[in-house]
Amino acid sequence: MTRLFNDPAAFADEALEGFTAAHRRWVRPVTGGVVRATATPAGQVAVVIGGGSGHYPAFSGLVGRGLAHGAAVGNVFASPSARQIHSVATAAHGGGGVLLMYGNYAGDVLHFGQAAERLAADGIEARTFAVADDISSAGPDESAKRRGIAGDLPVFKTAAAAAEQGMPLAEVLRVAERAGARTRSFGIAFSGCTLPGADHPLFTVPEARMAVGLGIHGEPGIGEDDLPTADEAARLLVDTLLKELPEDVADPAGQRAAVILNGLGSVKYEELFVVYRKVAALLGDAGVEIVDPEVGELVTSFDMAGISLTLTWLDDRRTRRLGRLAPDRRHRAGRAGRGGPRRRRPRRRTRPHRRRGRGR
Repeated sequence: MTRLFNDPAAFADEALEGFTAAHRRWVRPVTGGVVRATATPAGQVAVVIGGGSGHYPAFSGLVGRGLAHGAAVGNVFASPSARQIHSVATAAHGGGGVLLMYGNYAGDVLHFGQAAERLAADGIEARTFAVADDISSAGPDESAKRRGIAGDLPVFKTAAAAAEQGMPLAEVLRVAERAGARTRSFGIAFSGCTLPGADHPLFTVPEARMAVGLGIHGEPGIGEDDLPTADEAARLLVDTLLKELPEDVADPAGQRAAVILNGLGSVKYEELFVVYRKVAALLGDAGVEIVDPEVGELVTSFDMAGISLTLTWLDDRRTRRLGRLAPDRRHRAGRAGRGGPRRRRPRRRTRPHRRRGRGR
């Protein structure tokens, strides 16, 4: 449960205030969220992301070089308002237009769309893109209805890298769309989360059982099963994702994939590493080359106990994008610079030049 809070209604605002106070080197607060501490370079597309509080490091912690230019942050498990999104996007705008990115939830779709209209009225070119990677929430023939979960991160990163390379807004959007089409996630949960001020969990999972495909806000999954071992959990996640490949990936063998094993809040890092050990082995057995793996808490749900696996299938160009601008592992403090303070090179001492005297 969430134990440390003041007024539950003020929790999201106070958490964001504390986050910016702790990371002023990398982000600065603006009305509605945060932006990079440094201004967006003139003419560069600004990638602005957002969603509700309670999922840290998403979304405020995903701002920095190689990631988003800004993040609009809503109340607990609630979409930011169109006004908040418009404010953050205006602050992040550098003259190249704005790409608004978010998970595929009704409130986010509505509010980010309204914000894009307001930006257009201000003379700022804006586009929107919803990440829809959770394969348990809809079938392949209805992929546009899927929820956005941990697949947000690789899609955000890919779009941000395209923006950093100076691509125009239409091309950055196209890159995001292709990354989204090649990203799949699947998750399991063992217990629900308790919101600040609540005396019971938002949802529950029966003892010694796991919920399969449960959403990060307690949305219904596709069923329940017995509590697995770590290896059994890894096999379920990998096998499920390998059954649904992107249309242009006929066979996993010989393919490259960016891999994220995400903890939803209460599963400890050591547990995640035990699971990832088997995930890596299973993907290797399937002939998949793992690129830039991430194991940790990236999209959480307060104290929810659960994990998810995300695969983003890469082509050579996308592999280079993910690698070139990959940020410091601590996504929590989105880096504005090149990954922290630089070490000064020691000055090289040289002997003073002595002129040779003639005739000596």
